Amino acid sequence: MRGQFTGWPEQAMDVLWQLQGEPSHAVRERCRADRERLVRQPMIALLNEVADADPRYEDFSVWHYRTDSWWWQHQSAVIRLGRKIEIGLRFSLDGLRIQGAWWYPDPGQVDMFRKAVASEGSGRELSAIVEDVRKKGYDISGDVMKRPPRGYPANHPRADLLRHRSLIAARPLGCEAWLHTPEAVNRTLSAAADLDALLMWLVRHVKRAA
Repeated sequence: MRGQFTGWPEQAMDVLWQLQGEPSHAVRERCRADRERLVRQPMIALLNEVADADPRYEDFSVWHYRTDSWWWQHQSAVIRLGRKIEIGLRFSLDGLRIQGAWWYPDPGQVDMFRKAVASEGSGRELSAIVEDVRKKGYDISGDVMKRPPRGYPANHPRADLLRHRSLIAARPLGCEAWLHTPEAVNRTLSAAADLDALLMWLVRHVKRAA
């Protein structure tokens, strides 16, 4: 029976403090069990409740630790919505961070994205969605070319979007007291709703190339 999410315990922050810098193998091993129980397992519980609230979010993974210290200091997870289209979550001493991303595209996906951006209907729709997400406090980034790709005019009205070879919208959700309570589920779902229009546009228009 899976555990119910009650928030990250405050002791989770103590564990992450011990893992700052370049922790030795001995420090990592000493912290391993507590990190699993206090940091990683709450992320799993959180995403189970998010999936219960919206079945679209059922395909998720919560990463284990790797050799690099960064992975011990940050608990990451992804919710897959489409091919190379996902919601990413990250818990660390800075609190909880969310991003919606289409990245590391398959061959052909970038061409599909550009055609949809250049098309008047879908392109205008994406431009409005991106502006709305930006107004909600999300940073828009990605792998961006210095100028529009060949075949598209430099003065295209959506030249800024045509330059993208990936598209990411991200923002920190904070590190306040709610992080240690079940309220973190609602905060995550609210942020996912902020990203929904963007991610669903990508699901519709950036399909896996045949």
